[in-house]
Order: sequence, then structure tokens, then C-alpha cells
Amino acid sequence: MDDRLIVTASPHIRDNATTRGLMGNVLIALVPSIVASGLIFGMRAILLTAVTTLACVVFEYLYCKLMHKPNPVGDLSACVTGVILALNMPVSMPLWIAIVGALVAIVIIKQLFGGLGCNFANPAITGRVFLLLSFGGDMTTWVKPFYYQGNNFIVKLLMDNPRIPDGVTGATPLASGNANLLDLFLGNVGGSLGETSALALLIGGIFLLVMGIISWHTPVAYLGGLAVLELFYTIATGGEITDVLYALLSGGVILGAFFMATDYVTTPITGTGKLIFGLGCAVLTFVIREFANMPEGCSFSILLMNLLTPYIDKLTMTHPFGAKPAVKKEAK
Repeated sequence: MDDRLIVTASPHIRDNATTRGLMGNVLIALVPSIVASGLIFGMRAILLTAVTTLACVVFEYLYCKLMHKPNPVGDLSACVTGVILALNMPVSMPLWIAIVGALVAIVIIKQLFGGLGCNFANPAITGRVFLLLSFGGDMTTWVKPFYYQGNNFIVKLLMDNPRIPDGVTGATPLASGNANLLDLFLGNVGGSLGETSALALLIGGIFLLVMGIISWHTPVAYLGGLAVLELFYTIATGGEITDVLYALLSGGVILGAFFMATDYVTTPITGTGKLIFGLGCAVLTFVIREFANMPEGCSFSILLMNLLTPYIDKLTMTHPFGAKPAVKKEAK
């Protein structure tokens, strides 16, 4: 037996995980939210999700074909972007606007910066923020749950029109504050497709944690940090303790904590960095919700923290034991 020490180049830890496998598991984790959106908002929710996802896949294929780049459609990352982007929209969103959002997410944010692994921000979040700033009326037209029950075919057709009848629209729980905790947990409230049912989101999030697709650091730091801030604010303003649960269950914070703030590319690498990232998202979400003129700040907070990710990585990156900084040679 050869007792010589053989030294090989890093990486020394290897895994059989592939991008396709990871993205496939994320899609599986999103299935409960997709099913819940179909039950709550009808088949148009499924149609919107399908159109947005297909648009992302087609835009990625066409761009890579045009630029003579390898076709990355098989890694399923475009599918994940499309599904998450759709889950951030109201069911009444005109399909052509959803396709514009897919164009921005895939072509401008992802491919123009070099494709998967090179984008500086989460494509789905950036696509949502773009749509919110460009088509604010359509992005904030919230349809009441189960609107399709008892309505005639004409009302269903009007769901493709941005001018939705007043009888089927309403404010989100964060704006109105009149939903009970059980409705928030099950999804019996108005809002974006994927943010209403906390139960469906938690099922998907737990699946990702159990499968080892994501770590606990960011979701715990995000949700825990937001809960602590809301608790102190509630005590300071004389509110009820249940307001803390209300803040966690309403809006897109659970969707963001498990599915958007855990993106491999645009979030920190180290555990400490993930904790800092999650706490930063919590602080920004709290500030936007309580002190800005918008009831929801999840997407903006994650996008802003995406921009700080390189600095967080630089601050928290571990260094090899015994390593010394390189000595610069003086120019002669």
C-alpha cells in the first residue's frame, strides 16, 4: 500500500447534485402554492402561471439561440423564475403584461449579465418590481378569493381586462387589516397568487429544508427578525400581540423568506452571511411596511439586499488556516 500523501486541487467535497435536480426540487416545493392558487382564484391562476413560465423558457431559448450560446433551458432555472414571478402577480394580471415581466426577468436581468450564476439580482423579484413600478394599477388590483364561484362566464372573461368589476376586488390584508388569522393561514384572502396561503408556502419551505436544498439561516433570520421588530413596535404603539402573527402571515414575506431570499446566486454563501442577509431583509421589510407609503416591502428588501451580497460575502468569507496575505512586489 502506498503511504504517500497525495494532494489534489480543490474542491475536495463533491456532491451528485445538479442544477436541474435542485431546480426540480424547488418546482416540487412550489406545487402546493400553485394548487392553492388554483383553488382560491380559479383556473385563470393556473393559466397565468403556465403563460409566464412558458414565456421565460421561450425567451431564454431564443436569446441563447440568437447569441449562439449553449441552450440552458434543460436546467429548469427559467421554469423556476417563471413560476415564482407568476406567484407574485394578482390573478387579474393581463397576460401580455406577465409576458413583459418574463422578458425583463430572463433577458435583461439574467442573460444580459451572463446567464445563471452571473446575475446580480433575483430575476423573478426584479421582474416583479419592474411590473409594480411600470404597471402599478394592474399589480395592485386584488381579486377576492373564490370570486369565480357563482359568477357567470362574462365575469370570468373580464378577468383578462384590467378594469375588473368592483364586486370581485378588494384590498389585501396588509392594507385593510380585516382578515382573521385562520383565513391568512389557509389563504382565504385577496393578494398575489402565491402569497395568500401560508399553509401551502410552509409545506413547500419545509420540503426544501428537509431535502437540504436551502439552509435554515435566511428564513429563520428573516421571519424571526421581522417578528421581533413587529413585537417591539406593537408594544410601543399599544397594539395586540396577535399583530405579530398577522404581519408574518400576510403579504409575501413567507414566499420571500423560503423561495426568493434563498437564491443560490444572489444571496451570501456562508451561514453567517445568510443570517446577516435575512436580518437585513427583516429590517427593510419592517421599515417599508410601517413607515413608507407601501403596505408590502418584501420584494424591495430582498432586491436591495441582493445588491449588498458581494460585500456581505467579503465580510464573512472564511480564510484558510495559516494563510498569509500576498506580498506586493515593489516596482523597480
